[in-house]
Amino acid sequence: MSRTSEPIFNVPAIVLAIIGICVLVLAGEEFLLSSEEDITFLYYFAFVPARYDSSLRLVGNFPGGTGADIWTFVTYAFIHGDTLHLGMNSVWFLPFGSAVARRFGTLRVIGFFVATAAAGALAHLVTHWGELMPMIGASAAVSGFMAGAIRFAFQRGGPLAMFRSEDPAAYLVPAAPLSAALRDPRILIFLLAWFGLNLLFGVGSVGVPGGEQSIAWQAHIGGFVAGLLLFRLFDPVPSQPAGAAQD
Repeated sequence: MSRTSEPIFNVPAIVLAIIGICVLVLAGEEFLLSSEEDITFLYYFAFVPARYDSSLRLVGNFPGGTGADIWTFVTYAFIHGDTLHLGMNSVWFLPFGSAVARRFGTLRVIGFFVATAAAGALAHLVTHWGELMPMIGASAAVSGFMAGAIRFAFQRGGPLAMFRSEDPAAYLVPAAPLSAALRDPRILIFLLAWFGLNLLFGVGSVGVPGGEQSIAWQAHIGGFVAGLLLFRLFDPVPSQPAGAAQD
């Protein structure tokens, strides 16, 4: 019997919506804004650590005022430097974001995206205090969804068990407690590979057009750690009892 739908149409709508917003933002920057307007746009919506350093004379002169001090903890994640930057984040967000979305549902995905993006911005703020270069890109949030996915993907009956990725029930298996997950050799290998590759290469943020490019790897780590730690707060599926057998 033929399948009723192709895999691309099984991507949760919220995942496509988040990517679609990023595409629209990038297109708007490219086709609607001049270079000067684009820089102003970035200082309205990108994350700028210098906003929060009271020792700088520039504090208070940034566009957006107090509102931007708050919303840029999240809005920066929808801005990308170019199509390659957006494409790389989208490639990673499609599988991991979809896995988490099938488990969480739309509202929890939005909350999880906000929380992990904000955690990434906070990590960047702490490690780049007073820096004027804006940070942009969804990498911190994508990292958070990666962390969230590994909390259940390796469990018995999960998406990676016997490649059951097309079974809806595979996304609703109980997640192991974090302490147990961190003792799973498969998850440890994933963590070592992710942290190693992130530190070496990164999939990162880009500064103001024409400025020096940099990779905000600290933000990635902040988002990833937040995804690991906050997963339980968003997860609607009862957790696996401590000490329960794992596949």
